[in-house]
Amino acid sequence: MSAMPSPEERLRRGSYRVETWGCQMNVLDGERMAGKLRGLGLTQAADGGGADVVILNTCSVREKADSKVYSALGVLAEKKRENPDLVIGVAGCLAQVSGDEILERAPWVDFVVGTGNVERVGQIVEDVRRERRQVAELTWPPESPAYQFRQISRGSAFQAYVTVIEGCDQFCTFCIVPFTRGRERSRRGSEILEEAAWLVGQGYTEITLLGQTVNAYRDPETGSGLGWLLASVAGVPGLRRVRFLTSHPIFMDDSLIATLAAGGNIAPYLHLPAQSGSDRVLYRMKRRYDREDYLETIERVRRSAPGIALSSDFIVGFPGETEEDFEATLDLLRQVGFANVFAFIYSPRPGTASARWGSEKSIAAEVASARLQRLLSLQAEIQAEMNRGLVGSVFEVLVEGRDRQGQDRGRTACNRIVHIQGARSIRAGDYVPVRIVRGLPNSLQGEPAG
Repeated sequence: MSAMPSPEERLRRGSYRVETWGCQMNVLDGERMAGKLRGLGLTQAADGGGADVVILNTCSVREKADSKVYSALGVLAEKKRENPDLVIGVAGCLAQVSGDEILERAPWVDFVVGTGNVERVGQIVEDVRRERRQVAELTWPPESPAYQFRQISRGSAFQAYVTVIEGCDQFCTFCIVPFTRGRERSRRGSEILEEAAWLVGQGYTEITLLGQTVNAYRDPETGSGLGWLLASVAGVPGLRRVRFLTSHPIFMDDSLIATLAAGGNIAPYLHLPAQSGSDRVLYRMKRRYDREDYLETIERVRRSAPGIALSSDFIVGFPGETEEDFEATLDLLRQVGFANVFAFIYSPRPGTASARWGSEKSIAAEVASARLQRLLSLQAEIQAEMNRGLVGSVFEVLVEGRDRQGQDRGRTACNRIVHIQGARSIRAGDYVPVRIVRGLPNSLQGEPAG
């Protein structure tokens, strides 16, 4: 009779599932954790199937994020009763700020791991199985975080995220990121370039440099900024495209603008969150610039890179926002002409300054909702007009897959979505010249050009 397998041996024969909510940083963290679990010998569970290790990779930036997590944990509690060997972990931003509370409210959770300890997930899972105890890893990492980038299990075979800076030092009054991601910690440029070269060697052709405030990047060894890093990554042989997300207006220095304007394989796209068009609201948000500053930055960028596509974030219904404040935001949309906008209704995040202001300046939900719809309607008009103006243009489109109608779908270098009609023998990962035949509010339609 053969001996019963040990817990470690059973684990190595098992499967895992990582469920991710939130931003691109969370997506990359999810890929990093998946890589660690693959390193243990686990395989990814089929969609809808059971798994031996489940990690909820959480977000705490958006409203009701915690309720979604606890709802998912309620389902997993039943799975745990059916299978006591199931390992359940909670990672990400909610784990970072509420890890101890999660273990108290959901004692069937085996571990919580904060945003600074993603690299330790594999070891934590092994410790949980061996020692049968709860684990909480919520400490902050070193000043210059090191990534084992070769172990990341990436979700695409041709597009890759590369984190260049973690955390944020801005402490905007509405934002919880400094509490969930910690203070700014830049990676060494030499390590980032090594990762970029390795990715190209693995067949990746598009890289996006990531950071909560990516243009605050400073190489801890040389002090060089994002302009230098962007140019250096762009110089990696074989790389077709490089992008960066997300920038803060106060860090758009001349070096970065000059690099962005250099063209080549540097994508002509800049995401520059304004958050509001009102000086009064921007001051209360602690954004450290006013409307004139923001417009001057836009002018500097467009003067150097006339064809660049700009996108932005906006918050409506911020505490104390008047109708006049909101009209200033709408006017900013008209004045700038963004290629795309992401807009949200304000929701208080625990620990932030605005959450401590109380309800005396809160905006009624129906008012905030109506304002959001007005903003989105205006932006749809602006985008539709801009996109109609692109009819007849030819763009190089990176094909990402198929849309719901079965057409090939991809993105231009300026980050516009294109649905490709009548394409033949095109595969995901291909770069295809496409002539635009129709402009829609949220996308373009095109056909292969030659």
